[in-house]
Parts: sequence; structure tokens; C-alpha cells
Amino acid sequence: MNDAITTQAAAGSAWRNPWVIGWIALIIIVLGVNVTMVALAIVTNPGLVVDDYYERGREMERTITSRVAETPKWTMSIDTPADIAAGAPSTVRFFVVDRAGQPVEAENVTYFAYRPSDASRDFSVPMVEEAPGRYAAQLTFPIGGVWDTLVEAKVTGGRDLLDQRITVAQP
Repeated sequence: MNDAITTQAAAGSAWRNPWVIGWIALIIIVLGVNVTMVALAIVTNPGLVVDDYYERGREMERTITSRVAETPKWTMSIDTPADIAAGAPSTVRFFVVDRAGQPVEAENVTYFAYRPSDASRDFSVPMVEEAPGRYAAQLTFPIGGVWDTLVEAKVTGGRDLLDQRITVAQP
């Protein structure tokens, strides 16, 4: 009978040990934080910006492959002001020259701005030719943050694209 009391007391004393209580509390806290993070991820999930993401990805792959094979090998650059801010008009310039360094006179140059987190804010602006091989567009970004930009230059023999990620300051 004395052994039964000793075994019972030893089993009950483990739950009174501060180390056991500390480890159990730590496990409960970690699980609680994980459940909270999962709940926040589900509640605040913005979802996909584009509904047909798979088809667009496949089309992008085909575009890149065909562009590498057919590219006119132009040298292009985008001149975006460093102090661009939301709500303030800014002039963005695009420069393009061919392999020989001669300006390319494109039939159509378009500036596209994509908001990675909100497709409703996307816009495009045609660029006007300031000089041979130099194009400009007046832009006003509606909100600040990160924007993916793309300039597309088309000529009879083909087209080429140049992309750039920019950060627009809050007003």
C-alpha cells in the first residue's frame, strides 16, 4: 500500500514541476500563434488578381520563347523619374536604338502600368515620339506603392518589350 501512495504522488508531482508546465505552455503558445496566422491568412487573402492565370502563364512562356527567336535585338531603356509620386503628373521617357545604334522609329509605343495587388488600378498610355528613337508619356499614378511597368514598341518587322518595377511615393 505504501508503494501505491508513492507511485501516485510521483505521478501527480510531474504536473507541479515548473519545467513541465513551462514546456506545455510553450507548446500551447506556439500552436495558438500558428492557428492565428492561418486564420489571418485565410481572412485577408486577396486571391488571384487574374482569373485565367494558367493560360496567361502559358502564353507568357510562348511569348518569351518566340521573342528570343524573333527579337529585333534593339537596345532599349526607360527613364523614370526617381521622385515619382501618386497623384502628381510625371513624364516617363523611352529610348530605343537598333544594333547599329540608329534610332528606331516605331509605329506604336505604349506604356503599361500594372498594380500587382489590384488589377482595377492597371492602365496604359500611348507614348508620343519626341525625336527619332525617343518617346514620352505624361503619367499620373492613382496610388503609391509598387508598380510593374512595361513598354511595348511595335514596328512592321516585329515588336519588343521592356519591363521595369518602380515604387511610387505616397502623396
